Amino acid sequence: MKHSSIGRLVALATVAVLAFAACSSSGSSPSAAATTAASGGAAAFKLGYLPKDIVNQYFAAAKVGIDKGAAESGTTVTQVGPNEPKAALQVPFIKDLTTQKVNAIIISADGKDEVAPDLKAAMAAGIKVVGFDSSPAIGAYHVFVNQVDFSGVGVNLADWACELAPNCTGDIAILSAAATATNQNQWIDLMKSTLTTDAKYKGLKLVDTVYGDDKADVSTTQAQGLLTKYPNLKVIVAPTTVGILAAAQVVQKAGKSATVKVTGLGFPNDMKPFVADGTSPVFGLWSVPDLGYLAYQVAAKLVSGEITGKEGESFTVKGLNGDKPYTIGKDSIVILGPAYRFDKSNVNNFNF
Repeated sequence: MKHSSIGRLVALATVAVLAFAACSSSGSSPSAAATTAASGGAAAFKLGYLPKDIVNQYFAAAKVGIDKGAAESGTTVTQVGPNEPKAALQVPFIKDLTTQKVNAIIISADGKDEVAPDLKAAMAAGIKVVGFDSSPAIGAYHVFVNQVDFSGVGVNLADWACELAPNCTGDIAILSAAATATNQNQWIDLMKSTLTTDAKYKGLKLVDTVYGDDKADVSTTQAQGLLTKYPNLKVIVAPTTVGILAAAQVVQKAGKSATVKVTGLGFPNDMKPFVADGTSPVFGLWSVPDLGYLAYQVAAKLVSGEITGKEGESFTVKGLNGDKPYTIGKDSIVILGPAYRFDKSNVNNFNF
């Protein structure tokens, strides 16, 4: 990785830590929405930010990037969202933002189909909808900002499990977030496909997939259950920042770090101790603040009319993608870039 990229990640992530408490305190109902007036004079437009939930550090880090973009242009950001990641709980917030007549909504969908009707209604009302992180159904957004190529993550998860299981053999299990999470399900499907279609992984046996609902306590209970139910378990794969931390803590506390490894997607700051003691020698993630910043820029360009979300349109975002153009792909998807691999050689270089 280039030093300039590391610098940008460190700078944004440092702000993410400072901003987390404020971001997490936003209201849990539409009437309690937290509104942030960005600096820079009169608001350029009104933006609604609707994450899966308002207590997950991941979405607080994404908001750092959104706020950065808003501050540059004078946009007003209204963050709303439920206290837990359930699609039914997101719907009232979509309705409320539509009633408020925001110009754009950035959403990470808890359930792609459940939120689609109200997002389509918002679009019909002239509101630009940008999905990010976890996609609404196709047709229920103008652009979906994907953090990575899903197929790439599926291969990464399989590779890391293979790397950590002795001789790429033995029982492995998946600890996911919510069963309805679009991104989680696609990553898992692609991981399963990789495991079954490539002879390299023939020694790995996927014994179970469990769901922690992106809650620390539920994820902890699920990880404990995996250790109890599968005494020969070699690797827990958790493609969720909440789940991977919970699993690593459970394995470490059980004194099983020598025989059971944990991998998946996590924050470097969360996972540094578990890299050091061998519980989680390798895992990955992308720059979450950069993901939020790209989502904001896409929303701004949709509102201004610079782009419409049509496949083949190109645009640039200074400071991202090496200042090279992004091109909107099939199903109106834009990809931030590849995931980073973290291990003992580089994890201490990151601060987010």
